[in-house]
Amino acid sequence: MGKKIRCEIVSAEEELYSGEVEMLIAAGSLGDLGIAPGHAPLMTVLSPGPLRLILGNGKQDLFYVSGGMLEVQPDLITILADVGVRAGDMDESKAIEARKEAERLLSEKSANIDYSTATAMLAEAAAQLRTIQQIRKHLNR
Repeated sequence: MGKKIRCEIVSAEEELYSGEVEMLIAAGSLGDLGIAPGHAPLMTVLSPGPLRLILGNGKQDLFYVSGGMLEVQPDLITILADVGVRAGDMDESKAIEARKEAERLLSEKSANIDYSTATAMLAEAAAQLRTIQQIRKHLNR
């Protein structure tokens, strides 16, 4: 059994996870991060995307976060997510519809379009779909 570190994941609505992990993999603002016991203290912004928890004994847990903050202390990883969902609870059809709507808004040539909002919608929908694809990949192992 490998070393473990405590991990807390909370969103504005609820606590998503509280327990020990061997490793956490998250989408940071500058790329993917892998956090394991003994990692240097760190604080970073999270990009929309998956959070993968390596629990040990071949077990993993996946979540989707729309963004937020990740803090690493010597004995604790804390994630404060804007929105967070256990990956198994995600709705692929809603994510596909959200992506189509964002793409439609971005393709319009109207002055009434808020392009930054539409771009953020597109990035979030793409991140949700990427998380769903990761779930499928791990289930097919």
